Amino acid sequence: MLSIDGLDVRYGTTHAVRGICLEVADGEAVALLGPNGAGKTSTLRAISRLVPSTGSVVFDGQDLAKVPAENVARLGLIHVPEGRHVFGDLTVHENLQIGTTARRGRRSEFGFDEVYDLFPALVPLRGRLGFALSGGEQQMVAIGRALVAAPRLLLIDEPSLGLAPIVADAVASALVEVRSRTALLVIEQNVHLAVRVCQRAAVLSGGVVVLEAPAAQLHDRGELLASYLGQSRTGTGA
Repeated sequence: MLSIDGLDVRYGTTHAVRGICLEVADGEAVALLGPNGAGKTSTLRAISRLVPSTGSVVFDGQDLAKVPAENVARLGLIHVPEGRHVFGDLTVHENLQIGTTARRGRRSEFGFDEVYDLFPALVPLRGRLGFALSGGEQQMVAIGRALVAAPRLLLIDEPSLGLAPIVADAVASALVEVRSRTALLVIEQNVHLAVRVCQRAAVLSGGVVVLEAPAAQLHDRGELLASYLGQSRTGTGA
């Protein structure tokens, strides 16, 4: 589904991503872990063609090198960026409706009813404006908007960032359901959430992949993983 080979991202003299190689198979959920500044967000932005990069990014057999950013989503590669970016002057349901503009005739695994089933907290908020939502509610809307766009691969940047534990748990439960129908590439610093949602993980440090393993094995490599993520064995990191 997605094949990255020798991906490099630079911002002036800053070398954010250094020749990484990564693959996501059809139907697979992969976590991208690492400390702040490791190059995770730059990797997702390069895949979506939001920042200049070198190297190869191939999605469903198509080289994205010359595909404009506005056309990437129409291919079914849907990006939920960090920060949610909900439209504050639109209602919850109107925000979801905007997601349908990227479908381009693809059959969606998730319609509006399925999104509300995934996130029942949104049901009584259908008519509430985006600016009046909590952070957790905005995250649910952002993921729901991406789902109705009929993604073939969903890129999600820090879905649990800034959320209360109970809300983060609800988001994780929804993503477990999503992965049964849609391939995922998820950036997450909460390792426990990441291994719950994803089958495989790649750890970035200093812009390079330093560890790849099935998610279930990461618990057995706790000290090594903690050293890369800069966290304690029991913590979730900053």
